[in-house]
Amino acid sequence: MTILGLGGEGVLRTYGYEREAYGLINRAIDLGINYFESARAYSGSESYYGRSLRERRQEIFLTSKSHARKKKGALLHLEDTLNNMKTDHLDLWQVHDVRTEKEMEEIFGLSGAIEAFVEAKKKGLVRFIGVTGHHDPLVTKRCVQGFEFDTVLIPVNPAEPAYKNYLTEVIPVAMKKGMGIIGMKVYFRGLTDKLPWFETLEPFFRFALSQPITTAVIGCDDVEQLEENVKLAASFSPMTETEAQKLIQNVSPFARELMYYKP
Repeated sequence: MTILGLGGEGVLRTYGYEREAYGLINRAIDLGINYFESARAYSGSESYYGRSLRERRQEIFLTSKSHARKKKGALLHLEDTLNNMKTDHLDLWQVHDVRTEKEMEEIFGLSGAIEAFVEAKKKGLVRFIGVTGHHDPLVTKRCVQGFEFDTVLIPVNPAEPAYKNYLTEVIPVAMKKGMGIIGMKVYFRGLTDKLPWFETLEPFFRFALSQPITTAVIGCDDVEQLEENVKLAASFSPMTETEAQKLIQNVSPFARELMYYKP
């Protein structure tokens, strides 16, 4: 799996941009990216993939997510996802954005969504099962501890240590279990303009890839952004601990504003 993945945000989380999405997805494959992400909640994203991949489906690791909390709803989501993406299976299907204990009770309870994920894996409709956490690292940690997920998708950036720290709460547990760790919100959901003294996004990308993650997924508005991220990935060198701590200190006064995830 490549250290840079194409996220489902940016132009892919829209409707009516078929030409732009087609160009972005295929350019990403041409540049060597093989991890591609979407979600049932991401507007027309899944359909963009279905229109864009065609014979190239087998070249990539294709993922999507379901935010359903019950088995029936999750199975319906998977049916829609496979139809939209024009594929007979997902490489990774993820339980999307688990925030609260109540949601966990639904997902892992009787007729909960996790039953759909297990069933889909047994049937070969999905190869791997993951969970994503955007809001509360302790909830994500409990999910990881309580079920044999293959992957976890979490925020990975220098604002985390000063806010709700996924880096220390979730990553060690996932590593111990041998899980794939996927980083997101590398650029604070596009809010880097709140840090105008940084002339380039490279420090944030380097910070993310210097953590023990498998890949970092980044949504792109256009091919130009995609190509810039590919250049950063190609020139990546790990941060020293001193560099990382300095970046954390510079970002920490703005951590809450950068990372607050509105319901």
